[in-house]
Amino acid sequence: MFSRTRTMKSTAGSWDEIARLKGEMDSADAIVIGAGSGLSTSAGFTYTGSRFEENFGDFIEKYGFRDMYSGGFYPFKTQEEYWAYWSRYIWINRYQDAPKDTYQQLFRLVEEKEYFVLTTNVDHCFQKAGFDKKRLFYTQGDYGLFQCSEPCCQETCDNEAVIREMVKRQEDMKIPTELLPTCPHCGKPLTMNLRSDDTFVEDKGWHRAAERYENFLRTREGGRILFLELGVGYNTPVIIKYPFWQMTAKNPNATYACINQGQAVCPQEIEQRSICMNADIGQVLKNFSDADRKSTRLNSSHT
Repeated sequence: MFSRTRTMKSTAGSWDEIARLKGEMDSADAIVIGAGSGLSTSAGFTYTGSRFEENFGDFIEKYGFRDMYSGGFYPFKTQEEYWAYWSRYIWINRYQDAPKDTYQQLFRLVEEKEYFVLTTNVDHCFQKAGFDKKRLFYTQGDYGLFQCSEPCCQETCDNEAVIREMVKRQEDMKIPTELLPTCPHCGKPLTMNLRSDDTFVEDKGWHRAAERYENFLRTREGGRILFLELGVGYNTPVIIKYPFWQMTAKNPNATYACINQGQAVCPQEIEQRSICMNADIGQVLKNFSDADRKSTRLNSSHT
């Protein structure tokens, strides 16, 4: 459908681009936010460096792990050790707050507008920042949910209490055997509700969120919509990036905006209705807020 893409460069300090994006947000009838891992990275959820070393030093020493993500694929010999690693992983990436207020900044920009969020992130940062649960669609799952590994049913369950106990009671990189999670229906091991293969469970909550998202788009079709893409790469472009391009191309009243460090691109076909910033999302949002405050002060001085 599209010709080759073209990178459109700008910086976080480009006030013209920020002013243009602000204008589109102010005039939009609705804002559809598409968020990928780059947004959480900007919020400080990094999987390497000091954050990884402080929380997984013993695993690094024993196995030589270089980052949090690759450690999750290690074939641990026992389930007790497997869950010692994964309970820490889930705890710091789902139940601890992000180090930076990037999500809160984003929420302040859209909280009084008609918005909906589509995200491949599984860290729950949107809800923790104040976003309305009924305006969120987590397509790839949630670190905070368990599902049957089989699976024997299309159900999930909250895991905070169990994960908390695993983290609290683990010793020598192992959890107590009695804390191993099992399915209440079939007795098979429970696992994370993360889309990694065809065993992923799409429970009732998942389907309700999908229906709300589809309804949001359907009832605003042809309207002045801002498709705001944040931190989306090319691991799963068919979920957010390509649909956003297609919906922008189809709707002459729509605008596509993309903020992503080093990967802000758009097709030539929608270039004139696109805003692409190769910059850190958090810095752009901060500059956006600074520009908004500056505008408010100027308006006040003229009244």
